Amino acid sequence: MGTVVVGYVPKPEGEAALHKAVAEAKLRDAQLVVVNSHRGGQEFDGDAALQAERDLEAVRKVLDESGVPYEVRQLVRGFEPAEDLISIAEASDAELIVIGLRRRSPVGKLILGSNAQRVLLDAHCPVLAVKAD
Repeated sequence: MGTVVVGYVPKPEGEAALHKAVAEAKLRDAQLVVVNSHRGGQEFDGDAALQAERDLEAVRKVLDESGVPYEVRQLVRGFEPAEDLISIAEASDAELIVIGLRRRSPVGKLILGSNAQRVLLDAHCPVLAVKAD
């Protein structure tokens, strides 16, 4: 059985990625690994941790209903989300990574960089990028 890895954030682009990843896992008869990565630090306090857990419970409910075998990994270890996603995909020998995209201005892309761009350029396997509706 293969593996599909999806980067999840509780935003429209994360929801779009999750739903597409479920469809891809079904199509490929693969396990789904959901990665929710936080940098940590002062912004990720007790309230943020509780909210993240509530968000992931909703994800687990969607996955339970899908019938796809899955694993959810929440990481708070100080890495960029792209680093976490790529390392888990490599460790899982993933056949596909699914990420969600949001629209950014050209200046925003230049100044802020992009986790999505890093995943697209550094991943060892194909990457499917989906836009939120």
